[in-house]
Amino acid sequence: MTKSVHMSSSSSSPFLPPAFRFLKFCLFFLIQQFFFFRVPMKLKGLRAGLLSIWLSGFLLIALSFYGTQLLSPTSLNDPFRYSGNSIAAAPRITIFTSFNGEGNSQALLALRSWLALSSHITVVLFTQHNNNNPSSDSSSFTDKFGSRLLLDSTIDFTFLGTPFLHSMLARSEAYQSDIAVLMDPETVLLPDFISVFSYAHELDRDWLLVSSSVEIPRFPFHWDETRHFWRQDNGKRVRFGELQKMISMRSLQSNSSVGKMIMAWNNIDMPLHCGVIPPFLFQRGTHNQWIINEAMSCKRRFVFDATSTISSLFLGNGENRSDNVSELKTRNWEYIGNSHLGQLYGSLFSRSYTLPKLLKCNKRYMFVSASDRSTDLSIPKGKSLGFRSREKISACISRTKSRSLKLDFVQKDEAVPPLKFPFDLESLLPLVADKNRTVVLSIAGYSYKDMLMSWVCRLRRLKVPNFLVCALDDETYQFSILQGLPVFFDPYAPKNISFNDCHFGSKCFQRVTKVKSRTVLKILKLGYNVLLSDVDVYWFRNPLPLLQSFGPSVLTAQSDEYNTTVPINRPRRLNSGFYFARSDGPTIAAMEKVVKHAATSSLSEQPSFYDTLCGEGGIYRVGDDKCLEPETNLTVHFLDRELFPNGAYGDLWLKEDVRGECEKKQCFVLHNNWISGRLKKLERQMMKGLWEYDASMRMCV
Repeated sequence: MTKSVHMSSSSSSPFLPPAFRFLKFCLFFLIQQFFFFRVPMKLKGLRAGLLSIWLSGFLLIALSFYGTQLLSPTSLNDPFRYSGNSIAAAPRITIFTSFNGEGNSQALLALRSWLALSSHITVVLFTQHNNNNPSSDSSSFTDKFGSRLLLDSTIDFTFLGTPFLHSMLARSEAYQSDIAVLMDPETVLLPDFISVFSYAHELDRDWLLVSSSVEIPRFPFHWDETRHFWRQDNGKRVRFGELQKMISMRSLQSNSSVGKMIMAWNNIDMPLHCGVIPPFLFQRGTHNQWIINEAMSCKRRFVFDATSTISSLFLGNGENRSDNVSELKTRNWEYIGNSHLGQLYGSLFSRSYTLPKLLKCNKRYMFVSASDRSTDLSIPKGKSLGFRSREKISACISRTKSRSLKLDFVQKDEAVPPLKFPFDLESLLPLVADKNRTVVLSIAGYSYKDMLMSWVCRLRRLKVPNFLVCALDDETYQFSILQGLPVFFDPYAPKNISFNDCHFGSKCFQRVTKVKSRTVLKILKLGYNVLLSDVDVYWFRNPLPLLQSFGPSVLTAQSDEYNTTVPINRPRRLNSGFYFARSDGPTIAAMEKVVKHAATSSLSEQPSFYDTLCGEGGIYRVGDDKCLEPETNLTVHFLDRELFPNGAYGDLWLKEDVRGECEKKQCFVLHNNWISGRLKKLERQMMKGLWEYDASMRMCV
């Protein structure tokens, strides 16, 4: 790792260290001798030679002394070795945070404080808003701050817009930086942030820095036009010392906790700990302490607390506090979900540890053990200090009223409240439906959870957020909640069936498919249009604009016909795994007939769809691609197989480049059906590169 900036806080001091001062003295002495030492004209050649040898030896002694200062055993053996007094480029620092479009004034204040610290700081805002959308709140930030503020919408979010921490951390590795920083979007930073990170950058090992911020009820300062100074409302400039004093006074009245934390690390290509980070929700508790615990257990990084040396604050006025309480009530399930993940993964329980603290004494940074505040951990083992030096360090540490990060330890068997999702179908519909009151519905059991997530990731990639998931069992329901999905549980789903062997034609398949038509009918009656898509339908493009163009009283469905020489509306070739139904009278009446027919059938719902809407034997067929149900006057339109191919059409799944073939045809979707068995279906989709989810990392890829 290239080291650059002087580790000590005295890097800005005009005084040179002893080696430089001694060398300067020697050079000055030699120059003086050269110009002012008068050599007699009659001096013999022997005496002149001796004098030149003496001067050369004196110069060599000076250079040797300087070299031993730089290459001393102390500098080589110090576990916190740094580059001494080398002067090089400042470290590149990238600050990562999320932005949801709310709280602009505080976030704007914080962003200004970050970017004003140094030209080597870049800020990355993770946001759901499209970077090219000029009307978004986050886009207006980039207009204010220019190229050093970047927007990134490629991470995973919940359906409510909460970002996933593990996705943020994974994405941070894509940026070139010496130091990565993760922090709250409304935390204000003060100038000592730079000196601490310049010091940490010189440590000759991988590290993880943590620091908590202080809550300030009111911050009556603003940046001036030059963005170099804080000023009061009356225009008077505020000195950094005054801000530090305000923070110190406030910190004595409140405990620092892991809630509003700055977390930073070097060598960003290396993981923070030895395992996989669960799908924690960012800023919803537990994850900061979990990472600290796992990083310390892993021992790959030196973990230390810089709360005493980094001045940072966040506003917590009465209005915001009310908002926080209200948010805590409505979003409490997100905090509980993080608590569940913290107990399920890692070793966050009953660990009694304290972090080494970074202090600043006599203009010098030093690491101090929390248990023995008289010990400077920056001094390498085996190196002895003089009595006066030890006394100065001990006295400085003792009188320093330093802040510390408060860690709340969790017992392994500590009861965590049950995870209760505060949404049902009726409350989810207005949250996820698009402007046309349309939702995309999928239904899944636990054995198909990975395929469900691949389907979800694909819709997220296509910017289709208006999807809903119906869980057939409690395991899928709990899993979906922790994955941030808009999920509801069907209390009428069949019980005690084998979801692991629920392929086409099985008894399980026949019972489960009937849940789909019942659920679609319920949503239609609530006034919403439904595109039902099985999780084994891979989307290449968003088909909703095309499907909605067919107008009212038309149900569009995929054809299951594979023979290219026969009509696509042949008997029982309507695929009930992909169809679009409008919330209008004819469609609702026709779907009621389908549900009633399926309830009395020993087969799956798919034959009931065709027999009801197209008549037994296809007596209601119109042409080669339509049916007209006479009682409800509903038209069934079978979709073009070139655009909506089933799993057997054109042998597409047998092609070497399935994606390329489908994109050439401009397919909207491709159904992974006409194959028996869940494992075979999963294997085919993965092997053909139509998979969007990493189950080991629990994130979209």
